[in-house]
Amino acid sequence: MKKLGNTIFVTTPETYLALDGENIVIRKDSVELKRVPLHNLEGIVAFGYTGASPALMGACAKRNIALSFLTSHGRFLARITGEEYGNVLLRKTQYRLSDSVVASTEIGSHFIIGKLYNAWWILERAIRDHALRLDIEKMRRVAQFLKTSIEQIQQAKNLDELRGYEGEAATQYFSVFDDLILQQKESFYFHGRNSRPPLDYVNALLSFVYTLLTHDTAAALQAVGLDPYVGFVHRDHPGRVSLELDLMEELRPVMADRFVISLINKKEVKPSDFVRKENGAILMEDDVRRTILTKWRTKKQEIISHPYLNEKIQWGLVPYVQAMLLARYLRGDLDAYPPFLWK
Repeated sequence: MKKLGNTIFVTTPETYLALDGENIVIRKDSVELKRVPLHNLEGIVAFGYTGASPALMGACAKRNIALSFLTSHGRFLARITGEEYGNVLLRKTQYRLSDSVVASTEIGSHFIIGKLYNAWWILERAIRDHALRLDIEKMRRVAQFLKTSIEQIQQAKNLDELRGYEGEAATQYFSVFDDLILQQKESFYFHGRNSRPPLDYVNALLSFVYTLLTHDTAAALQAVGLDPYVGFVHRDHPGRVSLELDLMEELRPVMADRFVISLINKKEVKPSDFVRKENGAILMEDDVRRTILTKWRTKKQEIISHPYLNEKIQWGLVPYVQAMLLARYLRGDLDAYPPFLWK
């Protein structure tokens, strides 16, 4: 269990949440693991097969404490809120700001700054750790381009400018993505992003892991009461989870790209794990999908220090913390949305 600010994240499997006076009690096999006063809480996010007593659910509803349930893999199940909970006001603010180009540009710039900063730091770490195996000058040129793009994004006047800077920076970043692949180069190569369908092993991996991150990010937004379908950089489109795509931007390099590169460089995937169809599409075998899912779950359990909160959390909680910070910004509790800046 982890308490971040005014939100509790219950990640221990097979726990039960109960009410005892003015406290939430987390139990497992009748053993009390933790007791937390309700009066300072604004949210409880429970992962896994977690039950909750009717008394606790009623107390949370009465006190406007959002109680969210997700599967152990992070898929959103349900959310219990009180009749007068500020979720309606939060979403009305989200919709109003989404309709404003000025506000959308301001908010969206933070997502893109996070994305480019994390991509830049991936290159910096590669230069530091693998200097003898890389074209250092080439990598440094791209890293400097990303840093300059961050400065330009801070001055973007509208969404078109923002997307323009982001697009150029993404092109530069992916131009050296193949250089980050240090093992199995004869089979795992990257000559550009393609996804519908993926035409090589690396793009097949990226598409699959991006989908996993998409599910986690959408669930995080739902857990804090935001509408995943109404975004700022990504505009409204039927069936598109636009806000999820916005929030995912800053997490994509550090959570998904690094994970894929690690799978390849550690030889945890191999060419025989894939099948090429007649139309050139690359598909993954079921066994490797299960392997990747297992390693993804393991990765999400690793502990990091959150750069803004300066607290130790699991990697898997990062989307939920960022969604929580975004909700706080929209409520006016923060002066600006702080993107996740990995280092």
